Amino acid sequence: MNIGILGVGHIGKTLSRKLSAAGHDVKVANSRGPETIDATVLFTGARPVPASEAVDGVDVVIISIPLDRVPGIAPMLAGVPAKTVVIDASNYIPGRDSEIAAIEAGQVESLWVAEQLGRSIVKAWNSIGSDSFALKGTPPGTRGRIALPVAADDDSERAVGMALVEDTGFDGFDAGPLAQSWRQQPGAPGYCTDLTREEMPTALAGAEAARLPKRRDLSGAAIAERYGERTNPDTEYLVRLSRALFM
Repeated sequence: MNIGILGVGHIGKTLSRKLSAAGHDVKVANSRGPETIDATVLFTGARPVPASEAVDGVDVVIISIPLDRVPGIAPMLAGVPAKTVVIDASNYIPGRDSEIAAIEAGQVESLWVAEQLGRSIVKAWNSIGSDSFALKGTPPGTRGRIALPVAADDDSERAVGMALVEDTGFDGFDAGPLAQSWRQQPGAPGYCTDLTREEMPTALAGAEAARLPKRRDLSGAAIAERYGERTNPDTEYLVRLSRALFM
């Protein structure tokens, strides 16, 4: 597939490496220009391009940016054909992003993103820590392989998302429509807990919407106290913490 990735932070750079290594033609872009993209993002074959070029002539666009920046890319995506699958790998973290009133009032993050972009989207790769994503991918059929939930309203788009999750080394798990994607958001039992395909249904079913924000913020405070602000923890600490707080 021809894939454009917007954002080369912790998740975006691993998406770039894994998807290009899997044989996809990958273009990547950030907000500062292609010359600022580190060579480590590109060593498996991805190409740095301006953001407008990253969404041009591709089968899939993947968004991996802070959620409050989504409205700013809406004009750029307005001309992208309806057949192009748009996948959102982002999360709402109010301590990092500006507060978004609609989400604070209870709107599902993915539905807010779809509303801002004016098109259907897929939610994927948002439920795993960056270290686990970079280090824990395994071939299909591996015992204990981590599963990642994939939500979308369109069945064919969800299938594309699940197939690409498989290409990054994880089991794609059908998480249903976007209205249910809050079950894979920060604070939920299936978020950053590195669960298998067999464990995921119980985790998604056990999510409690009203408790997610408090659990998300508790996790953020614990990570900041141990590692400092805006620093990602190592994978084992994050999984232990997330399982203790969210499950």
